[in-house]
Amino acid sequence: MPSRTLPGPTDMTTRRQFLKTGGGLAISFMLPLSALIWAASTNAVVSEGPAARDAPAGGKSQDAARVSAWLVIDKQGNVMLYAGKVELGTGVQTALAQLVAEELDVPVDRVIVLMGDTATAVDQGPTVGSMTMKTSTLPVRRAAATARSHIVARASAVWGVAPAQLATRAGHVYDRSNPARSLAYVDVLPDDWTSLTVDETVVLKPSSRFSVIGTAVPRVELPAKVNGSHIYLQNIRLPDMVHARVIHPPIDGATLSRVDRKSVEKMPGFIDMIVKGNFVAVVCEEEFQAVLASRALALEWSPRKAGVDSALVYDAMRSEPSVDEVLRTNGNPEGSNSQAVKRLAATYRTPYQTHGSIGPSCGVADVKADSATVWSATQGSFPLRDAIAELIGLPREKVRVVWTEGAGCYGHNGADDASAEAAFLSQALKRPVRVQWMRNDEHGWDPKGPATEARIQASLDAEGNIDKWIYTISTPTHISRPMGSAGNLLPGRLMGRAPKPVRIGGDHCARTLYRFANERVTVRWLPDGPLRPSALRGLGAVANTFANESSMDELARLAERDPIDFRLAHLTDERAKAVLEEARRISNWNARRAAAAQANAAEKEGVGMALARLEPGGAYVATVCCVTVHAQTGETRVSRVFVAHDCGLIVNPDGLRNQIQGCVIQTISRTMKEEFRFSATAMLTLDWASYPIVRFSECPQEVQISLINREDQPPVGAGEPTALTIAPAVGNAIFHATGVRIRKTPFTASQFKASQKG
Repeated sequence: MPSRTLPGPTDMTTRRQFLKTGGGLAISFMLPLSALIWAASTNAVVSEGPAARDAPAGGKSQDAARVSAWLVIDKQGNVMLYAGKVELGTGVQTALAQLVAEELDVPVDRVIVLMGDTATAVDQGPTVGSMTMKTSTLPVRRAAATARSHIVARASAVWGVAPAQLATRAGHVYDRSNPARSLAYVDVLPDDWTSLTVDETVVLKPSSRFSVIGTAVPRVELPAKVNGSHIYLQNIRLPDMVHARVIHPPIDGATLSRVDRKSVEKMPGFIDMIVKGNFVAVVCEEEFQAVLASRALALEWSPRKAGVDSALVYDAMRSEPSVDEVLRTNGNPEGSNSQAVKRLAATYRTPYQTHGSIGPSCGVADVKADSATVWSATQGSFPLRDAIAELIGLPREKVRVVWTEGAGCYGHNGADDASAEAAFLSQALKRPVRVQWMRNDEHGWDPKGPATEARIQASLDAEGNIDKWIYTISTPTHISRPMGSAGNLLPGRLMGRAPKPVRIGGDHCARTLYRFANERVTVRWLPDGPLRPSALRGLGAVANTFANESSMDELARLAERDPIDFRLAHLTDERAKAVLEEARRISNWNARRAAAAQANAAEKEGVGMALARLEPGGAYVATVCCVTVHAQTGETRVSRVFVAHDCGLIVNPDGLRNQIQGCVIQTISRTMKEEFRFSATAMLTLDWASYPIVRFSECPQEVQISLINREDQPPVGAGEPTALTIAPAVGNAIFHATGVRIRKTPFTASQFKASQKG
């Protein structure tokens, strides 16, 4: 299988190096034309009314089978790609532009990617699961290649020459026999552009001819973000717009028992108070007036019934009724195990976690009598549109959701809910409404990555190989996104609408890459639990890989074998083997492990690793983490990280490295610090003091990444796979340093001490 390791930086720039070179940042940025056009055509405007970009005058389709659903070429030669996916800071906006530029033979700075507008874009589903490049690459390339073939055919008719005599370059068609003769694409666009069908059999460029795919094209939206001119959702101001604050209950399940309108109705700027079920909001002319009114509003909540606090959540999980699903079974795992030489029985746990969006969610809506436009930082414009339509009682074709970038989060934060709240209030007020969440709203009311508990029983045979593997993960769903249901939206739930749960995500990566003769893998699907669960980066794959890869290390120790060699002995997947060997090479595994054993008594050093492939059909990642652990306090720092990464064909290596680096940092934070706490009656971690995240000073001093580029394989996403490997690699490194096995995240000093006691 052809592959090559891409050259690149050997480590992530240190903060000191960045500060030394950062002075040249302002003058070294070269803004591509597409960045200037993109900034000018953004969906968000300030104080000028809605700027949701309408379809071109010539019309366009939204049928994915039509070329014009994807691509439109304007009179200036700019190519618009209408994508249903959205930019979350991952760089897909740039990567998608590269696909178009490659197949259409236009400069990449002439490609403008317009994203997530339900009035113009193709419905590609939500931007989740590291699926954007996996599901977009072929459709976009085929649409662009089809467009190019029709443009060439039109030029051949104009010149009266065979299409094979023509070539394309930089948005022009050239006559090979007379290179001085050329036609711009805009001069030979087919008259039937809007009805052209994407050719599923069109010949795509071979990788040997790539000039754009595989290159580090600068991010088109980044300059505006750096210089402060980028327009975020929070910046939107519409004519006659008012501001609202929603007063959410102290915890899910609490009910409104009393609210006093008189406590706020004479406050400056007060317009109205809206109450429906347990949904309570105040609306004012100015934003800070709404903030003051929300603080002054007199109301009382009745506690929920049979509340569980975060300290007892695992006890509650074990007693909950479950729907059990067997994911994999081989051999006779329940049979006699009398020949087993060594056995392992372990329980691994992960806590509730919030997304920790740096900027709280926001929503803006303008609802008329028979139509609605909603600006949202949603990850899924179309399912949000359908859910809002149900919430406000309009046909879905009368509701337009315009994606506009907000605070990123990698998962289901409060963006959908804030947008739905704005839509409901705009309908009630008959004016445009802006809803801005506060920090306590975002921490408290974004859907949570749910707590999980994994139990494993395994044993080794006389040769030190695994002969039994029984794995059970207990988890609620990891998805409560809108999915077209008003009850899946927070305001819908508060108004009494029933959610429509689905069992998704908790089973991801419960099945390992390894092969065992006797195996059973089961997921115990639980009810939602005390908090609303939904997607957090990696979903259940993070918890499952933590348990599985930690257990593989425990078994390797029982077998008295090197952790990498032990894994290789249980693998048949050649790509999995390749990332393991590459991680061994770039980390200098053997020497680094040996050197760690020589660390002084006060500051222990350890080196651990983990392997994963994101389900379904995602990237392969092997990660090595180095840690230092204070022997007395248990304070731990991740000092170095080495990542070997195989996501098939690489479209933009620089963007991919950025993805992996960010994934490493965020997941170190989740692994070392993050746990959402709540009592039976209230949420407790509502600010950064009670829910700390990793600081710059706590980031690893080195993140070295090796990219394995498989040009014969389709690209798959890179937003989540590395996240799977961090907790087990760090936990394995802590054990290597201290002999203490921590089986619950986060790896705080107190958790270290509790694990030390057994």
